[in-house]
Amino acid sequence: MRTQVGIIGAGPAGLLLSHLLHLNGIESVVIEERSEDYVRQRVRAGVLENTTTDLLREVGLGERMDREGLVHGGVSFRFDGADHRIAFEELIGRNVTVYGQQEVVKDLIDARNRDGGRLLFEVSGTAVHDIDTDRPRITFTDSAGQPQELVCDVVAGCDGFHGVSRKSVPHEAYDHTYPFAWLGVLAKAAPTREEIAYTHHERGFALYSMRSPEITRLYLQVAPDEDIANWPDDRIWAELHTRMAVAGESPVLEGPVLDKGITAMRSFVATPMRHGRLFLAGDAAHIVPPTGAKGMNLAVADVRLLSMALTELLRRNDSRLIESYSDTALRRVWRAEAFSWTMTSMLHVMPGADAFQRQVQLAQLRYTVSSTAAMTSIAENYVGLPW
Repeated sequence: MRTQVGIIGAGPAGLLLSHLLHLNGIESVVIEERSEDYVRQRVRAGVLENTTTDLLREVGLGERMDREGLVHGGVSFRFDGADHRIAFEELIGRNVTVYGQQEVVKDLIDARNRDGGRLLFEVSGTAVHDIDTDRPRITFTDSAGQPQELVCDVVAGCDGFHGVSRKSVPHEAYDHTYPFAWLGVLAKAAPTREEIAYTHHERGFALYSMRSPEITRLYLQVAPDEDIANWPDDRIWAELHTRMAVAGESPVLEGPVLDKGITAMRSFVATPMRHGRLFLAGDAAHIVPPTGAKGMNLAVADVRLLSMALTELLRRNDSRLIESYSDTALRRVWRAEAFSWTMTSMLHVMPGADAFQRQVQLAQLRYTVSSTAAMTSIAENYVGLPW
């Protein structure tokens, strides 16, 4: 097979890159190890920055998002037994939208199918070759068990943290593992509040979020080696009630648990994000803890930049944007890493922290929700900095 851009990975990064390239007249082929049904259904992050929603509308992908997404004009920090709201719209005039990553993926797959996009699911044995040349290749076995070779002008590695792409790029790794994890549940229970709430409690962090008017997404801080078997549904609900209790507010509404799992908390950056004609984007290049709601939004920022650079390279033979791609993308990545680290360290109970450290943490939280300047900084970073 032959194409201009071979894209490894059919997550939001790979699919959006393919869509943006199509709009610019650039051909691509997307290959993915998982099945289409799996990709459509896997539950991931759900908070879209204002810049992300603007881009999705601009490229014709905003109709269902605007109809079904939940617009949030702020978030709450909960501590000292009280709720403290940070009002994005009042502070900076912008907002975020809760719209699950799997919904974005569904919209992208449908758009690529309508436009005749080439999406190859259930491939195996993916490998990249000749990335130091102007004709890199991707080899794989297709869903019918037949060996295939895809010759490209450029390869985009959008295959996540555990994919093959980053292993093909000589890089320096910046890696930090946090001393706790998140136990997350997806529950069929109507939200009892309209916005996301981050809770700092002496027993540990908790997060109250939602995916729709009928589905809530909830998280608890647990030990990094915690066994999910130790957390039956009754214990999860009891702990959520304890950590999120605020006087005069309705308790968390319980419902059937649809999904349950434990997620490690990690920060990771690979630099550079390219080698020869292989370019990394999204989780293939960087990981952020989910506290700052930056993961998918960083992937969108990467591929927006990469699509413009590839268009200049492949249509006009202008390599200036592609040469600066890694440095430009990494400036935004490190800003998101810093914000995510700040949110994570401020809101979680740090194992082994002494009484002095706990009081300093509370002092920082109290200052953050009482200072207009501090709340504006939170709002600007959470809603999304300009491109």
